Amino acid sequence: MRCVRPHLLGAVILCALATEVAVALPHLSDDQKRRLTAGEVILLDTLPPNAGKSAHGGTALAIVRASPEHVWSVLVDYSGHPRFYPRVTGVEVLEADERHALVRYQVTIGPLSFSFHMDKYPDPRRRRIEWKLAEGRDNSLFRENGGYWQIEQAAGATVVIYSIGVRTLLPGFLTFGSERDSAAETVSALRKVAEERPGQAPAERPVRSGR
Repeated sequence: MRCVRPHLLGAVILCALATEVAVALPHLSDDQKRRLTAGEVILLDTLPPNAGKSAHGGTALAIVRASPEHVWSVLVDYSGHPRFYPRVTGVEVLEADERHALVRYQVTIGPLSFSFHMDKYPDPRRRRIEWKLAEGRDNSLFRENGGYWQIEQAAGATVVIYSIGVRTLLPGFLTFGSERDSAAETVSALRKVAEERPGQAPAERPVRSGR
């Protein structure tokens, strides 16, 4: 990826950001890296490593104009997750320490409302949070719900990666594609929360598929 000598500070930052994205995310195509640097949310079909064969979902990536430390603080504020998780209307943190949290989520979809429990495993050193359904707890429609958040520092900003794999009691044809699309919605909403400043609403940015 070639960097033309810029004449503006913004161009310098953009060039440095593009270079760091290329190094941190070598599995992306050059076009995906360019679009990511330009502010798009990139959506891939890739499932998290431990997803089951019948799971649906995907992976979404975006650049957030905030420090990794700030983005991390938003992610581990479990009580604040309704701000950026689509359809999550309530959160109860049942247990929490530096390495594990047990969180009960309430989800509302139209007239339906149900809850489930998640085991979350934050790793501050790796800037990664992995999660799965909590065994022995009431998880309603879910038979599988696992994935991870990963954040990487890049030229005064943060690359956020969100990957999810889901399997429910509902027939696959009713939910196919919705989990994948929700990954992009979640990352877009997280970016707004992490970038917002008092009295200033963040600008809308495009969301496109990474295919």
